[in-house]
Parts: sequence; structure tokens; C-alpha cells
Amino acid sequence: MMVDIDAGLVRGLVSGQFPQWRDLPVEPVPRQGWDNRTYRLGGELSVRLPSHEGYVAAVEKEDRCLPALAGHLPVPVPVPVATGRPAGGYPFPWSVRRWLTGETLESAADVDRFGLARDLGGFLTALRAAPAREGPACGRHSFFRGCHPSVYSDQVEQALEELKGVVDTAACAAVWAEALTTAWACPPVWFHGDIAAGNLLIADGALSAVIDFGTCGVGDPACDLVIAWTYFRGEERGVFRESAGLPDDAWRRARGWALWKALATMSGLSSPDPEGFQARVLPHILDDPVIA
Repeated sequence: MMVDIDAGLVRGLVSGQFPQWRDLPVEPVPRQGWDNRTYRLGGELSVRLPSHEGYVAAVEKEDRCLPALAGHLPVPVPVPVATGRPAGGYPFPWSVRRWLTGETLESAADVDRFGLARDLGGFLTALRAAPAREGPACGRHSFFRGCHPSVYSDQVEQALEELKGVVDTAACAAVWAEALTTAWACPPVWFHGDIAAGNLLIADGALSAVIDFGTCGVGDPACDLVIAWTYFRGEERGVFRESAGLPDDAWRRARGWALWKALATMSGLSSPDPEGFQARVLPHILDDPVIA
């Protein structure tokens, strides 16, 4: 069950556990994520609270991993400065982080899309190069991002059955089959797990920060390429592909990840999508493999 979170609750948690910040104003950010709720705390801090028990594991993981990763990355990430405990009717641990400037990509205007494709690919390249020995192996905590996309084969098969007459099931099945013919043959590397427009911050038209590492881990980085279809268009995808520096087989698995999310959402097996975003993404997935 989702937990009700509001500014009053956040003020109470902060005041009770971090009195040095009790007088700072608390305001919700304009666009909230699904997994967590985020509040601005004064001018330099933010508070991040899991909305459901299923997202609690990310608090400890981010507390441990983000400080180690930050020094290896070309743009800022939300390094925690304090961790709160359950209290005042809120049942989960929560964290206080440095506020990062910028608007989310989904809200930003005048974005240099080709520059973003280049810079995001460079960020992912740097992330993969970070020392992975102490990173958490992909699995349930990452919602299986970083694993092989076949972990969701049952959902894809069920979705295709339910979407007969709605989508081109033969084309979808072909893309999925191609994704399953390859596997990551290198040592596990860091992946973010949710490279999406809501988790990229933009300032002056350029990438200024990457947030929400709740699904990060070490494994196969193909899942981080899905934004090629969910945001980039045409030649922008080519720039992103070149900058990301991954081989063709990774792009086949990435296309499978994108397909799974679109089908699972459209068939009601994943998070709700009242605006039909994934239905608009699906034609891009089917029409453009990104690789030749």
C-alpha cells in the first residue's frame, strides 16, 4: 500500500531527527516520481522518502553507493548527507540529500537534444568505468534491471496475448526474440537502471545532474539505453549510440527492455500510464533498431 506523504509529515520528521534543519521551509517538488516523494528543504537540501515498502531497499543502497560513485562521474549525483529513521507514523527510512539545480528533462525548455545525447552517452560510459567490485549485483532490488531481459519473458508473452488486435504482435515477437539471442559477456559494470526524462536534470539546455539511483547496481548496462526510444528521435539516437560506446548486441537487449516496458504498461502489467506515453513509444521501438 502506498504511504500518504505531505509537507507536514516531512516537517515533523526533520524537526524530530535533525533539529539543525527544523526552521528550514519544506516544499514539495513540482513533479513527483512514482517510487519516492521528494521535498525541497531550504535552499540547499532535499528530502527523499520511499512511497512503498518495495522501494525501501534503495535508501541504504544509495546511501552506500552514491558517495563512492560521485567522484567518477562527469555531472553531479544526489549524494546523501543524512539518513532518517521511521517515526511519526511514517514506517520507512528516508534520506536528506544536497539539492541539485536544474529542471527535469520532461519539464525543461530549449534543450540541446544532440548535446544531451552526447553528454548522456558520456555519463553512461563513465558510470560503467567506475569500480564495480563493491557494487550490488543486479536482482530484485533493481527490479531486475541489469539482468538479462528474459527475466520478463512471461510478462511479454502475457502482454502479447492480451494486446492481440491492438499492437503488431508479430513485429513485437520478432524484436523480443532478437533481444534474447544475446547476452552480456563482459564483467559486470555499473548501471543506473532508470535513465528516463524524469531523472535527468537540465540547466541552460544541457545535462546538469542525474538523479534517482534507486534501481542501480552492477550487471548488464543495456537497460540504460532505453531512452534512445523513449526520448531521442532520428539522428539523435545515432549520436547517443556513438557516445554510449556499447556494441550492437547491447542495443538488441536494450530494444527488448524498451519493448517489455511498453507492452507491460499497455496491458496493465506495470505502472499506470494514463497519458498513453508507452503506446506512443512503441512505434519508435518497432521502426528503429538504432543499429544497422
